[in-house]
Amino acid sequence: MRKIVQGVTPGPFIESVLFDRSRIWNTDHYAFGLPAIKSLTKLDLHPKVTFFVGENGSGKSTMLEAIALANGLNAEGGSRNMLFATRESHSELFKIIKLRRYHALIPDAWFMRAESLFNVATEIEKLGVGDSYGSRSLHEQSHGEAFMSLVENRFSQGLYFLDEPEAALSPQRQLEFLVLLHQLVLRQSQLVIATHSPIIMSYPDSLIYSFSDRGVQPVAYEDTEHYRVTKNFLESPKRMLIHLLGQDL
Repeated sequence: MRKIVQGVTPGPFIESVLFDRSRIWNTDHYAFGLPAIKSLTKLDLHPKVTFFVGENGSGKSTMLEAIALANGLNAEGGSRNMLFATRESHSELFKIIKLRRYHALIPDAWFMRAESLFNVATEIEKLGVGDSYGSRSLHEQSHGEAFMSLVENRFSQGLYFLDEPEAALSPQRQLEFLVLLHQLVLRQSQLVIATHSPIIMSYPDSLIYSFSDRGVQPVAYEDTEHYRVTKNFLESPKRMLIHLLGQDL
C-alpha cells in the first residue's frame, strides 16, 4: 500500500450525511421515492467502516453513489482526478446532501463500482499512472485480481466508497479483502461499503445499515438477512433445495 500522507489529519473524515429536502426540484426522480430514502433526514457514519445492506433495488448503492458524488468523486468511479464519463446514469440524490465533516482535508478518496472497473483501468492507462497500481496492468489481470491489486497498491489513508466488492471476489479472496480492509482501518482510513456478502460485512469494528421498506435502520450482523439465509442454507443445503425445488433430491 501507499505510504501514509504526513502532516495530514487522519480519519475519520465524515461524521454525518444530512439531507436537505428543500433542494429537491424534481420530485418524480426515482431516488426520492425509494422507501428506504424518501423520509431520511440524517445518516451517521461509523468512524471506521459503515456497511449498507439490503435487497436489490433497496437504494443502498444509490445512497453510496450519492455520498461519493457529494465528496467530489466521479460517478463512474475512480479518484478525484478521474473525470471520465461513458454514460450519465447517476441519481440526483447527491444534490440534496450536506456533509458534516470531522476534517475538511481528506488526503485520498476513491469510489469503486464493481461494474466500472474496466473503465477505471482504461482511464488509469490514459493518465499514465499504471505504476501506482502494481507491476501488471489492471487489464492484464482477472476482475478479482485487478480489484485486489488496486486496493493493495493504491489505497492508503483516506475515504473510500466500495460498491459490492464481492462481485469480483471468490470467497477466499473476500477473506483476503478483510485483511486489506483491516490494514486500511489501521492506517486510519474511513470506508463505506455496499455489499451482499456475509463474509465482508462480518468485519467487527463497523456499523451495518439495513435498507428496506421500513427505512434505513442499524442492524446487528447476525440479524441481517444475508447472514441468516446463508447460515440456514449451509446448515442444511439438501433440505433447503427440496423446499425451493419442490422435489426429493
